[in-house]
Amino acid sequence: MNRFDWLSEYLAQLQDELIVVRRGSARYLPPAHMLEIDAEDWTRAHELAAANGYRWAGLWADRDDESARVLSLLENAGDYLVLLAELDAGNPAIASISAHYPAADRPQRHLRDQHGIALSGEADSRRWVRHRAWPADQHPLTPDFPAGGFPEPSPTPADSDYPFQPIAGNAVYQIPVGPVHAGIIEPGHFRFHAVGEEILKLEQRLGYVHKGVEKIAVGRDAVGLARLAGRLSGDTTVAHAWAACQALERATGTRPPRRAQQLRGLLCERERVANHLGDIGAICNDVGFAFPQYQCSRLRELWQRHSDKLFGHRLMMDCVVPGGVAVDLDDTGITTLRHDHACIRDEIDILFDVIEDHPSLEDRLLTTGRLSAASARELGCTGHVGKASGQAFDLRAANPYAPYASHPITTRVLDDGDVMARVQIRMREIHDSLDWMDALIDHLAGDGLRASLNEPGEARIGIGFVEGWRGEIVSYVRLDAAGRVARFFARDPSWHHWPALERIVMNNIVPDFPVCNKSVNASYSGHDL
Repeated sequence: MNRFDWLSEYLAQLQDELIVVRRGSARYLPPAHMLEIDAEDWTRAHELAAANGYRWAGLWADRDDESARVLSLLENAGDYLVLLAELDAGNPAIASISAHYPAADRPQRHLRDQHGIALSGEADSRRWVRHRAWPADQHPLTPDFPAGGFPEPSPTPADSDYPFQPIAGNAVYQIPVGPVHAGIIEPGHFRFHAVGEEILKLEQRLGYVHKGVEKIAVGRDAVGLARLAGRLSGDTTVAHAWAACQALERATGTRPPRRAQQLRGLLCERERVANHLGDIGAICNDVGFAFPQYQCSRLRELWQRHSDKLFGHRLMMDCVVPGGVAVDLDDTGITTLRHDHACIRDEIDILFDVIEDHPSLEDRLLTTGRLSAASARELGCTGHVGKASGQAFDLRAANPYAPYASHPITTRVLDDGDVMARVQIRMREIHDSLDWMDALIDHLAGDGLRASLNEPGEARIGIGFVEGWRGEIVSYVRLDAAGRVARFFARDPSWHHWPALERIVMNNIVPDFPVCNKSVNASYSGHDL
């Protein structure tokens, strides 16, 4: 057996739970397997994983005063595998995996910029995060870097010489858009290369709203971490807080009450409905069809007002807490929800029929902004972006967690991969969420809202997975012996969706970029930790 046969066998047999490890060491990190490998095997391990059909789902580092580790998350048929490599803490370095998983390019640059981990082998040498906010030899996630940074003698220099990669040709011209936009959206730079109106290439420059989340999480207690996670991306406060709480609960061996798990699912589906409504209206508005925008905005506003009334916040912020939830539903609240669901279902039945059968809308959305199934799979896209391009993965069904394990939910998939398909996935998911919530409230348990987290007693790690409205959300937590956060990393689906947008707009016309962009609606804030 050669030096990699053990890994190939491991990957092939993992799906059947026949774990055979002849090199490295494996252990279970619920609900993932963790396999420690040599740093020199890093690229080859990912090559084998790709050959065995594993989807790449995230990359992060975990450094302290004494060690440096890099972790890569892979998924296949709902099962998760974490590859972990120990690096030289004094001179950490790792080889690139972007040849096998192209979406890993930006997370690798994040490792280099934030942790000072050197990259080799086809790695992009350009800085990615926060540009000129600190010198190239300073790395904010190293242990000796203060959360507030070091005093700067002068304002941060303008990032005016980023080396975008041009396309040569007499007829090719560039269109710079951003980073400051006309609306109230967050900053991001888009550099188009076009001939006439046809887009040949889009290159993004993000990282302008880097917040230092990974650094300021360190030292927090569990409640403080959940509050921070709920503010990573304001439109996904429930799902991110839930994923962080899952990681905390798994690290401490804490099981939330059944009613709390059910209410978490209810809150998350309400978040899904609100965001899908907003996006459907905005997509229609981007092509000049204002009527659905008015109606979706009205319905979303009513929906969020009811969330405020029932759960204390329009976005349901801080409703998910470690060990459970901070809110409950009485009989009056349940009656209100049933009426809410019935009213919105009646309205969207008519509205969605108009959207799906309006010739001028079809003319703008059908065949526009196509993402092939191969590209969606290669980039690891989940949520509405992946499902519209033939990727059936949905955590709620593929690796169901409470309450979805006992209350299954339908997974919708389309193959067209265009803007219309992404609209249709959203519409179908709204219907499915309404049906699911109605079924859930018929079976609400009465066993309490919150369990106290167990004391870890030693350093522990945990990982959380939640199907947010954009797709798969991942949270990694390492706790010290006192239960304080020693490391936190959150991976929003936008890490995968932003690269997908660059492919979606290719060969489309420049005026169609806004609707292509809105059909994805990746998060700047969720990406720029």
